Formats: sequence, structure tokens, C-alpha cells
Amino acid sequence: MKDGFEIDKALVRAAFDRAAHDYERHARLQQEVQQRLLERLDWIRIEPARVIDLGCGPGGALKALAQRYRKARVAGLDFAQGMALRARAQGRWFRRPWAICADMERLPLADASFDLAISAAALQWVTDLDRVFAEVRRVVAPGGLWLFATFGPDTLRELREAFARVDAGSAVHVNAFIDMHDIGDALVRAGFADPVMDQERLTVTYPDLPALLRDLRGVGVRNALSGRHRGLLGPRRLRAVADAYLSQYGEQGRLPASWEVVYGHAWVPAAPPPSRFPGRFIPVRPG
Repeated sequence: MKDGFEIDKALVRAAFDRAAHDYERHARLQQEVQQRLLERLDWIRIEPARVIDLGCGPGGALKALAQRYRKARVAGLDFAQGMALRARAQGRWFRRPWAICADMERLPLADASFDLAISAAALQWVTDLDRVFAEVRRVVAPGGLWLFATFGPDTLRELREAFARVDAGSAVHVNAFIDMHDIGDALVRAGFADPVMDQERLTVTYPDLPALLRDLRGVGVRNALSGRHRGLLGPRRLRAVADAYLSQYGEQGRLPASWEVVYGHAWVPAAPPPSRFPGRFIPVRPG
């Protein structure tokens, strides 16, 4: 990742901890992406005994997964403690999901310990996608499924360009997102089978820039890049950004915020049948 675009994970973790208690109120877009991701399971024949949501946030998907797979043991993992604690409270007391506070890049999970792993709107916060996919490949059992949604490079492009017009590109204000084709290549490198990728664009409109920023902060979205502007966004600069946003993208006085949603799924290859002849087999030819 080029200079200025490295994720500051400590900053991300702190932001999501602060957002945990009020996340659902601001997470309209994230909830929609999560719902659309879960609907894709309608078309996939799988009966997992163990399911995990990686980057589960406050656990919104855990109840739906438990209802869909009633015999399965459901778990959620998030690297922000506040989110993991909220996820732990999902469901009825006699069937609480497991909740784990850990990093997707170093999963504290046994090999082949889950049959289905999902992730909705979390992969954009990792620093090493190859490492995450290798970890998921390790913990999902042979024949298991990896299903995810994340955000592509056109996400929040209007906000990015409005800031660039004010700052002349001198600072990074909006996080970088990974291209769909690069994600697909990472799946192949990790050894997944039959990867499928697609994308769609969703737009949320806001009455003004402060309303957009409140929603972003409410779901823990901060500029977590090392090249971010270190100064405060004072009223004058914010007005300049709002004016640039409205003049270039305003629609009937409202501000559109675009989200490029990237979906993917792939399978862990089934284990090959055991060989009847362990080691190298050399046929014996008659003399």
C-alpha cells in the first residue's frame, strides 16, 4: 500500500469502541449491505454446523444466522471490545452466540473449526488482505464457504473529491478501498476454489455535510490513514468542503454519498481422498 494510505489500526479500534453503543442508529447503509449479503445464502446449498461472522460489529447478523441455521453454533468476532460485548448480548440467554475480541489478521481459532465464515463491511479496515484470506482459508473446513461484502474504490468519491478541491490534494481525508479484481486475485492466491465476485452501487442522500459526517462517525468511520490531515476541520474549512460538495454533486439541495459494494464468495477445496500408496509410487515394469 502506497505511502499515506496505511491503516492506523489503533485509531480504527478506538473509533469503533466509541461507536459501539450507538452504532445501529447510524448504520442504515451497513445494515442494508448485511441484509443483501445474507440473502445470498438463499441460493447456496450449505448446512453448516459452525458459523462465524468476522468483523461482526454489534452482532446484527448473528441472530439472523442462528435463525437460518438452527442447529449451528454461531460465533462473532470483532477487534473492538465494545462491539464484541454488544455482539455477546444478541439472542436469547440460553443460546447466546460466542463473541470473540480479536483481529481478523491473527485469528485465535483452530484449523478447520468453522464450516461457514461471513464478513459484512469489515475487510476495508484490514492492513493485509492476503493475511486475512490465508487465515480464513485456515479456519474454514474443507468444503466450507467464505462469503463477504466490502467497499470498492468509488465509495464516498463525492466526499473525497470535495475535500481535494479545498485542499488541492495535499492531504488524505477519505480511506482507500480495494478494487474488486484485486480482491479476487487475493482469493486465488489464498487457495480458495471457484471464487465469484460482483459489485453494485448504493447511494444515500443527506440534507447537508454535517449529517453525512455524523452518520460516518456514528458507525466508527474515521479517517484512519497515515496520510490524513492532522489539523482540526474548522468551521471555515468545513463550509468550503460543503460548498464544493454541493456545487459539484448537489441534487435538489441534497448531497449524495455513493458506496461501491463488492461481494465475493469462494469455497475451501474439499480434502482429496487418502492415497492407498503413501509417498511416491513408482510402477514396476517387467524386465
